Amino acid sequence: VEVWKDGELAGGLYGIKLGQCFFGESMFSKVSNASKAGFITFVLENNFKIIDCQVYTSHLESLGAEMIPRWRFLEEISLYRKTDF
Repeated sequence: VEVWKDGELAGGLYGIKLGQCFFGESMFSKVSNASKAGFITFVLENNFKIIDCQVYTSHLESLGAEMIPRWRFLEEISLYRKTDF
């Protein structure tokens, strides 16, 4: 996901999308909150049911992240990983 401002790359994020699951790898911002804007837009456009952010941080908590037990994570992944291809 790329976020552009005035013709310049302002921030973004990348990861893997599998069905309604997104496994985030990294976010970056050259402009304050650019990665947040990209993340929020990407999530709303894709209707994800679960997002794996790998490392729990206060930044991700500010975006709504919460820790869940491994058993629940695996259960939700099995429900939402299905794809159309």
